Amino acid sequence: MQRRDRKSRVICPRNTTDMAMGLFRVCLVVVTAIINHPLLFPRENATVPENEEEIIRKMQEHQEKLQMEQLRLEEEVSRLVAEKEALRQIEDEDQQQQLEAHTTWDLWSTLCMILFLIIEVWRQDHQDGTFPDCLGADEDELSGPGGAPLRGLPLPNRATLDHFYEHCIRSATGDATRTREFVEGFVDDLLEALRSICNRNTDMEMEDFIGVGSMYENWQVERPLLCHLFVPFVPPEPYSFHPEFWCSRLSMPLERQGYGQIKVTLADGDSLGCICGKTKFGEDMLCLLHGRNRGAWPRSGGSNEMEDLLCSRESSYLDAMQVMKWFQTALTKAWHRISHKYEFDLAFGELDTPGSLKIKFRSGKFMPFVLTPVIQCNDSDLYFTSQLPKEPCRGAPASNTDWLLSFAVYERQFLRMTAKALPEGACHLSCLQIASFLLSKQSRLTGPSGLSDYHLKTALLHLLLSRQAADWKTSQLDVRLQELFCFLERSLLEKKLHHFFVGNHKVPEAMGLPEVVRRAEPLNLFRSFVLQRTLYRHTVDSFYEMLKNAPTLISEYSLHVPSDRASPPPKAVAL
Repeated sequence: MQRRDRKSRVICPRNTTDMAMGLFRVCLVVVTAIINHPLLFPRENATVPENEEEIIRKMQEHQEKLQMEQLRLEEEVSRLVAEKEALRQIEDEDQQQQLEAHTTWDLWSTLCMILFLIIEVWRQDHQDGTFPDCLGADEDELSGPGGAPLRGLPLPNRATLDHFYEHCIRSATGDATRTREFVEGFVDDLLEALRSICNRNTDMEMEDFIGVGSMYENWQVERPLLCHLFVPFVPPEPYSFHPEFWCSRLSMPLERQGYGQIKVTLADGDSLGCICGKTKFGEDMLCLLHGRNRGAWPRSGGSNEMEDLLCSRESSYLDAMQVMKWFQTALTKAWHRISHKYEFDLAFGELDTPGSLKIKFRSGKFMPFVLTPVIQCNDSDLYFTSQLPKEPCRGAPASNTDWLLSFAVYERQFLRMTAKALPEGACHLSCLQIASFLLSKQSRLTGPSGLSDYHLKTALLHLLLSRQAADWKTSQLDVRLQELFCFLERSLLEKKLHHFFVGNHKVPEAMGLPEVVRRAEPLNLFRSFVLQRTLYRHTVDSFYEMLKNAPTLISEYSLHVPSDRASPPPKAVAL
């Protein structure tokens, strides 16, 4: 009788253990079914969102549901494991050997189920074809926190990408040419008015504008379409500008790499002096060195009259902040001179950009554009800009005498030169447009990160230089897009993305790049990630989240095609 009671006490924990292990296996089957269920990422959606905000909201709700489901499953598994551990502690010694054998069998069953799950995930990742190697790099170089390149996140296939590009990108930017023509015509009139109010003998002289950026390289994606124009200016006689590169000095702090200074001297090389006492100024005219107050050249210790200097106080180097204020004042006066000719208003846009302007029509619509005052570096196509950088990973300049060096004109020239050698209808700009579109939408979901459109373009320029022309055929769109993201992933994991022109000996000499820039040490655009760990972690997480959301996002936008976009314009090529 005692033996039978003892046996009953032993069998009860075993039955409970079997039940727990059975529930654990059921949970694994449920997880497998959820991952493989076709409704998790539906390819068709009967309800088309009315606008972009609805798409973003749906994606956020979908992401929150997945996170809640994941937390519930994790809690269930944790509870089952805890129950299993508690049951093991009260097991009888007489049943230990049999229980170990049973546990071994359960372990093999669990391992088989996990193996089956891994095979299913691998099959889904490769159902659209095997991904190419990224620039021939080793697996160790491309292995991220998730193991495989791009963490095994699949991108849409070529047919889906082609449909998305034709109906959502090319058609959305079809009026880019008309926008450029309108803005350029107005800017011509505005600059002519500005020149008319300036004294050619004593004030800055504005040269013709230069179109730069995505609108003039034909890969603008976001609306409203934004024209970015450089406006070079030169000093009046007897002054001259002498740009100084950061790489021409023996030592330079990391935060000042990519910047330079502009020294103001007399044309004959003599020491700098003020000509206020030698020249008669008209009303509202500005001396290059002095603003409204025309005191003598600053003495040691300074005075209140130094507040309006265009040069830095007690220095012969041009002050970027003073130039920004001067430029905004000049634009305001020029607009007041011609405003009666137009049936719209003109207003300044962003405060940290001196020439950020908005044309406001009576209908309520507006058209933004940017006029950036720049200084040409000798006879090259390099320009120093007074525009403050907007990327979080690039800090503000150390002082007001630091000017950011821009390669925008060289970038446009390189894309134009490369396009001549590529096959007709090459997919290089298409890759950049799709990547820029995904990055923009992801920034709206999770906020801006350390990754910008300029980093995307830099990665594309590196790929253009390393790939054969035949690799950029239209049929290679999905392969090249995958390769572009692989290149970015490797750069993020290594915290290293070299500037395309600085210190790059592979750039063709026909570009005419200054020798001091070609011989400089390579400039790492991701150098700030080494210290800004929070920004780096957010950037990496946002990058992988963008790849994860790409199939759903492209599918949603491909379904929402207005009727007026049925006939897309001819494919864009670099100008």
